[in-house]
Amino acid sequence: MVAIAPAATQATGGPSPRADRATTMSWAIDALGNTAIGEIQAETARRALEEVCSGRSLAAVADFYHPEFVDHVNALEYRGHEGVRRSVALYMALFPDLRFEVADQVSEGDRVASRWTLHGTNRGRRVKLQGIVISRFRDGLIVEDHASSDTMELIRQLGPWRTILLILKHPKLVLKRN
Repeated sequence: MVAIAPAATQATGGPSPRADRATTMSWAIDALGNTAIGEIQAETARRALEEVCSGRSLAAVADFYHPEFVDHVNALEYRGHEGVRRSVALYMALFPDLRFEVADQVSEGDRVASRWTLHGTNRGRRVKLQGIVISRFRDGLIVEDHASSDTMELIRQLGPWRTILLILKHPKLVLKRN
């Protein structure tokens, strides 16, 4: 079990909705060592995928992602909190019932690798797509993601007509440009 430092308090004396992550991380390093940091970062990365990227908690973007966040996902790149919102909106447009499920995680230093499965439905066709993301942390928040998924598997699952519609509407998702 990992103990986490108490949340910072607001000027009113009540608990802050967001703990000072840098203080919490420093406390965890001093009190519990690097293993606890890895566990905290892995939990943050898992919740970011399963809650924010699934579209369930878009209001919590700042609780998981650094303001200078950069997202490299397949051929696309998004920046900042607004970039997170745009990326999630794009995937939710493709899969209104979007859901990410984290299967495995490995943590080392300031990075967490998460293997995930995307579940969703596009125009009546259910898809299940696997991928991986390597998240880099700064001050207890995700500052950079490098994500990759099998685009050809997505095309195979969607079938030819849905793929053509996807290419016409969102060419960058399928057609990589160098």
